[in-house]
Amino acid sequence: MRVPVTAWPGGMLLAALILSGCAGYGGHGLKPGIANLDEVVATMGQPALRWQEPDGRLQLAYPRVPDGPYTFMVHIAPDGRLEKIENVLVTRHFARIVAGKSDQAAVLRVLGPPVPQWTTYFGARNELVWEWPFCDDFNLLARFNVLFDNATGIVRSTQQRQDLRGRDGIAPYCAKAD
Repeated sequence: MRVPVTAWPGGMLLAALILSGCAGYGGHGLKPGIANLDEVVATMGQPALRWQEPDGRLQLAYPRVPDGPYTFMVHIAPDGRLEKIENVLVTRHFARIVAGKSDQAAVLRVLGPPVPQWTTYFGARNELVWEWPFCDDFNLLARFNVLFDNATGIVRSTQQRQDLRGRDGIAPYCAKAD
């Protein structure tokens, strides 16, 4: 039998400690225009990917899978100050992936790295599939797939589907990060 944390003696304190340990998960507390790159890294850790723009801007990718269905993109201004942090595993960002035009580098730049364990190659179709979990518009756990023509590296198609790993094959609820 599983006992809720709040039923334990001192459960509220324990829950507060657990939540405070996650404070840097999405960069909460970092203020745009005030926080700098060193503070971002101290709070969120080392990024999985980074891109430097010609104008000096920096983009950092922080995938949080398997802990949660989020990838946070951090944008640093040329002066080294935080511009914004956003969860990119949402429908409006998926719409930026265009079949026949986007390539693997562009997809990484928009969504960050896929879940390595869910990356699949289908030899018969010469197709590579990358996959990300996300909270859909109904606050249900879902998956977004990008299918690449493996010969060209260009997006062949995309799809969204519910993640039916929940009880009785029903997608579990999740909490949006943005």
